[in-house]
Amino acid sequence: MKRRVAVTGLGLLAPVGKSAGEGWRAVLGGKSGIGEITRFDAAAFSTRIGGEVREFDPSAVIPPKQIRHMDLFIQFGVAAGAEAIADAGLTSAEPDSERIGVAIGSGIGGIGTIEKNRDICRDKGARRISPFFIPSAIINVAAGHLSIMHNYTGPNLSLVSACTTGAHNIGEGFRTILYGDADVMICGGAEAPITPLGLGGFTSARALSTRNDEPRRASRPFDRARDGFVLGEGAGVIVLEEYERAKKRGATIHAFIRGYGTSADGYHITAPREDGEGARRCMENAMRDAGVNADDVAYINMHGTSTPLGDVAESVAVRKLFGERAGKIPASSTKSMTGHLLGAAGGIEAVFAILALRERAAPPTINLDDPDPLCDLDYVPGEARELPPGGAALSNSFGFGGTNATLVFGAA
Repeated sequence: MKRRVAVTGLGLLAPVGKSAGEGWRAVLGGKSGIGEITRFDAAAFSTRIGGEVREFDPSAVIPPKQIRHMDLFIQFGVAAGAEAIADAGLTSAEPDSERIGVAIGSGIGGIGTIEKNRDICRDKGARRISPFFIPSAIINVAAGHLSIMHNYTGPNLSLVSACTTGAHNIGEGFRTILYGDADVMICGGAEAPITPLGLGGFTSARALSTRNDEPRRASRPFDRARDGFVLGEGAGVIVLEEYERAKKRGATIHAFIRGYGTSADGYHITAPREDGEGARRCMENAMRDAGVNADDVAYINMHGTSTPLGDVAESVAVRKLFGERAGKIPASSTKSMTGHLLGAAGGIEAVFAILALRERAAPPTINLDDPDPLCDLDYVPGEARELPPGGAALSNSFGFGGTNATLVFGAA
């Protein structure tokens, strides 16, 4: 008998809020978290805006001595993980701690820490590089810290797959429970790419919006005037739990995770297939895994980055998969408010898809003033919309290298 897997905890740090509840209220109200970059002087860059997590205080969940030895992405991942664990009602003294695992990844990892230590090496010499440099920056340490802090000794991993990272970690956490290798998995993604090198790399690739005078209007998925994505930061983490265990301890169940699908475009290192075939097969694989059909899908949280090629390819994929029903499914992009959080995107968007089912509301796509004629779905423009009870929600994530993932959640 196939095990059922429930979602019992939610954690989020994003430009729109420092908790799952705060972030959800913001996106439901169409509130943008994009503004001028304040962490460093971005005057020399063609893009000077981003989605920063403002007024973040990690000391609420991380001892001060440890904070010094954690890149910002690790701090984000640990903080969002701590919220998800608390929301799930788990403790650090679970009697079956060897059955509790962590899967939190990052697309880029500790780029800020790498920059800092490279400057130290250049300016002060190699002997001044911090002995904590490597463990402060490598990607798996967010999951490592969380397991150490909470004494969870089950599977511990960090998949890295660019902007699909968060979704892949959730999907593999789901399968870990299905295969019986764990009963609880704390899963998601974390990212802190808003640094001179991170911003510089994406601006050189001409991937970012340069709408610097209107930061809140810069991320505009599916709009004819979109000119690139907005770089964001934060973390999204959820707790997945085998249903019988969750039921036995009286846990609150936000939703069920019902399916997971992956695919590759096999086409280009950064550009999606124009015919959307990679994305279409990914969604089809996830729906087959979940045992749902087109009529069961009540909402799609689109990858929707606000890029000229990506938005069209994803829209084409949805149209090809769902046929006549495609235009009847609310399919919004919360990146219009958060920006693109790269490896954390799949984590925070899973949180929003779960809450959309639980609260029976589809968050809007903001800044959709003049829809691209090649993007012809129902993107919930401007204002949130009520959803019918029940049904399933898809959460799409696609990344550089042509890697794709789709998660299917079912209402509790």
